[in-house]
Amino acid sequence: MEAKNNPKTIRAWAMFDWANSSYNLVITSTIFPAYFTAITTTKERGDKVTFFGHEFVNTALSEYTLAVAYLLVVIMLPILTSIADYKGNKKSYMQFFTLMGGLACCGLYFFKLDTLELGMLCFGIAAIGYCGGFVFYNSYLPQIATVDRQDAVSAKGFTYGYIGSVILQVICFVFVLSPQTFGITDASFPARLSFLLVGVWWMGFAQIPFARLPKGEPNAKVSRNYNVFSGGFKELGRVWRHVMSMPLLKRYLPAFFFYSMGVQTIMLVAASFGAKELNLPAKNLIAVILVIQLVAIAGATLMSKLSEKFGNVRVLIGVVFLWILACIAAYLTTLAVQFYALAVVVGLVMGGIQSLSRSTYSKYLPQNITDTASYFSFYDVTEKLAIVIGLFTFGFVESLTQSMRNSALVLAIFFVIGIILLFTLLTAEKRDKSSQISGL
Repeated sequence: MEAKNNPKTIRAWAMFDWANSSYNLVITSTIFPAYFTAITTTKERGDKVTFFGHEFVNTALSEYTLAVAYLLVVIMLPILTSIADYKGNKKSYMQFFTLMGGLACCGLYFFKLDTLELGMLCFGIAAIGYCGGFVFYNSYLPQIATVDRQDAVSAKGFTYGYIGSVILQVICFVFVLSPQTFGITDASFPARLSFLLVGVWWMGFAQIPFARLPKGEPNAKVSRNYNVFSGGFKELGRVWRHVMSMPLLKRYLPAFFFYSMGVQTIMLVAASFGAKELNLPAKNLIAVILVIQLVAIAGATLMSKLSEKFGNVRVLIGVVFLWILACIAAYLTTLAVQFYALAVVVGLVMGGIQSLSRSTYSKYLPQNITDTASYFSFYDVTEKLAIVIGLFTFGFVESLTQSMRNSALVLAIFFVIGIILLFTLLTAEKRDKSSQISGL
């Protein structure tokens, strides 16, 4: 096995974030939400659309589509990661989901109002590809970095992701802002071209980590006599029992679950909120999301440094408190300038909480494990299940009250529960350290 903290391996690993974060920015945060809202809002039907014979509010449909995609991820990933660890081929799964997501983004090139069903299917499949690849990517963290370096390496991955996605976003932005420069007369073409570029960028740059990262090692703790499916299920059961026996980890996961309901949902609906509640033009929204990405780079680095001084859990408590204030501010926001200021704050805490959440989980894991994909599946499934509930809650409250402001306020409840659970984790962490000292 290659030694940990190898700079070339870490850079190659971070390039996967560079590759797939273009999906997260262009498809879930900027151009796709703006394009989707624009083509599905008509004079005849307002913001209502018909999807396979059923009527939906347009933004609620996109939220439900993502929620279903993440639910499928929740169901299948624990099994797939267990099989991957059992067989020792997690990189193959990482490649499969990358191909799935990239091709689905390319398929969005054909998305217009009269191909709504095809567009939403590609939208959902792209989400599955992104989430599926990311769990295997995350699982490399304890394999390539020692525990004292995991905060910094995790932050490096997110930093690469933010930089890579911003570069592609700027390229796409040029076509969206100035189509006449390139002789483009079809108003839908710049957005659809952006979706195509995301797919090509994602699949292309992913070849760098695929060339460098190790394939994975079969789990020697599981009998080779099992077939692939029974072996995968037995591996899953073994990991679950181990996770439940770790006092800090089993306290951390519920806290992560509740605050992730808010974090991920806000990230996914921010552009739609600005468009529907404040009538901001698509160009302004894209520019705002770009600023969020740039600020998030500083946020990821800042939280990594703060965690060295104050500890991961204390910093997470502070960041979650800022998210609670952000939800309340979103409810009260009525002016564009207020939205822009809030976006900067969200960007700062977004980068920090994502990076620190991943490295905190990694630190709580035994550092000598080889079946990292199975362990990280619990982290990713926790996050994706949180997104499912968060998106459904957001969409339901919006449909019920006809206001995304109310939905944002409801998300604050999830953050409050999360911060309470983090305080209990902090207490348990202190108790654990005291028992270790007394046992010396």
